[in-house]
Parts: sequence; C-alpha cells; structure tokens
Amino acid sequence: MSLGSFIKKQFIDVLQWNEETEGVLAWRFPMQDFEIQNGAILNVRESQVAVFVNEGKIADVFGPGTHKLTTQTLPLLTNLKNWDKLFDSPFKSDVYYFSTRVQTGRKWGTPQPITIRDKDFDMIRVRAFGMYSYRIADARTFFTEISGTREVYTRDEVEDQLRGILMSSMASSLGGANVPFLDMAANQALMAQEVKHGLAQAFARYGVGLDEFNVASISLPEQLQTALDERISAGMKGGLGADKMSGYTKFQVANAIPLAAQNEGGMAGIGAGLGAGLSIGQVMAQSMGGALQQPAPAPAPAAPPAPAEEPIEARLEKLKGLLDKGLISPADYDGAKAELLKKLIG
Repeated sequence: MSLGSFIKKQFIDVLQWNEETEGVLAWRFPMQDFEIQNGAILNVRESQVAVFVNEGKIADVFGPGTHKLTTQTLPLLTNLKNWDKLFDSPFKSDVYYFSTRVQTGRKWGTPQPITIRDKDFDMIRVRAFGMYSYRIADARTFFTEISGTREVYTRDEVEDQLRGILMSSMASSLGGANVPFLDMAANQALMAQEVKHGLAQAFARYGVGLDEFNVASISLPEQLQTALDERISAGMKGGLGADKMSGYTKFQVANAIPLAAQNEGGMAGIGAGLGAGLSIGQVMAQSMGGALQQPAPAPAPAAPPAPAEEPIEARLEKLKGLLDKGLISPADYDGAKAELLKKLIG
C-alpha cells in the first residue's frame, strides 16, 4: 500500500448510522484520530437527526437527507473554526446521530402509591399502571439536557429519568384537576387526559415529545375504602326515620364489599347476611314511620307498582361472579365497582 493510499484512508468520506442495536437513541460516530474529509457525504435517514459538536458546543444540525460537508454547508462550524472558504484540508468534529422514531409500548407504573388531594376524600394514595410512547422531538435540547457527550445513550437510560418526571407530573396534574377520584376510577380515559397535558409539557423541556399516554388500571387502596366507610358512617348522624335506616343499609353494603374475598363463597357467601340486614332495616323503618305518623284514612287503591330496579348489592354480587369466572378483567371490575359505589353513596 502506498503512503498516499494510507493517508487517504485516514480521512472519513462517508458518515452514516445503520441503527444495528435496538434501543439506542443517541450514537456518536467513531472518530478516534480520523478526520472528516472536506466534501465528505453525510447520510441522515428519515428517522434520524445528525448533530455536529465542536469542543462541546453544537455547531450544526442536519435533518434527513444526503449532505455534502463543505465550508458552505457548515457555516456555523466554519465560523467557529475561522476557516477560509478556500481551505481544503480535512477537519475534526464530533458527530452524533439521534433516532427520532416513536418508542412504542413503553410501560409505566407507580412502584409506591402517590399521594394526591381529592375534593371528596381530602388526601388519598393512588396506584396506577398503563403504557406510553415517546420520541426525540428536539435533538439539540435532548443533547444538552440529557444525553450529553456519551458514546451511546440508550432507551433504558432515558426512561429511568422519564419515570421520575412522570410520577411528579402525575401527582401535580391529578392534584390540580379538581376531578373526584371516583370519577377517574370509573373513567380511566379521563384520568389519562388529565395527566397527559402536564406530562407532555414536562417531557418537552428535555427535548422529548409525548406521543401517547393511557391508563390501563387503577388500584383502589385500602385507605380509600376506609374513607368511604367513614363518609357513609358520618351520614348516619343526620336524618330521621327511613333516611337514617337508608344510611345504615349503605354502611352495611360498604363494609361487606372488602370482606367478600375473605369469605369462602365470595359475594355469594355474604348474600344471606346482606339480605337479612336489608330486611331488618326495612322493618325498622316501617315501624318508626308508623309511630310518627297520625292515623289517616285508608288510601285509595294504588296503580300496579313499576318493576323495581335491581339492588346495587345484587349487581355487585353478579359483578364479582363475572370476575371470578374470568369473564371480565380486573380493570373492568374496578371501574364498574367504583361507579356502583358512587351511586350508592350519592
């Protein structure tokens, strides 16, 4: 090999990134002691952005396409280097490629419950799970804020940071949404909508664009069930006669629901107890009402009563049966259960 051929091979004349490794978001072209030949070709694919960095500062950014690197196509870098337009020697500069493809199917969850303020229950602790997708929207900001000068920056590394942003943004968004938690539990799309707007703004500060965000399930913690019981119990202090007994009946149902899974027969196993409680409540309400009312003439014959709506406790029992048989998912069960509880407590 001649000396001229050896020297020529020290100059890089084609730069490109084939993205051979899955999960890499940023990749530095391996320069080492090589120099980029003035007039070299830079290939940037549709799902990529190339960034030229000189002495730690971004000099030029190239979008998709084929670019010939000359002093005319690198005006900012040329100015930094103080090159004359007739200077034909090779130059050195770090070149970083960024993948702008949408990273889909990324899972998120709350390892620990997050505490938020709720208009109905004051302070509650919530656990939720779902999926999201994102992409690098601003390579310049992503480089300066997150990836930096590392040779390779992976999806796992950035998601470690995004998870912290997601948890903080979720607590802030849900706390300021002023939407009752029972409404969100019954409508997971509503919860996702409340979180997504604030999360998109938080991601944008780091050059990351949020593509999709959804909530797959919401866990109703034990603390929330206790708060429901306390609210119903407090309601028993007001009202007279049948109103008071109605509050007592609701209190029985609310207490029975979290105990269903501990009984041998599930919801069916406590059905008889609930039925007895309801019967006693009705008898007592009728007795108290008769004692308080003055004798009145016999009422005129009433029209045939309309078909009674199925009691909520019976609907809860059927719902639990569907879950036990695998006919509905836990997420569907939690949502339907939240709606029925909301109707029950008014």
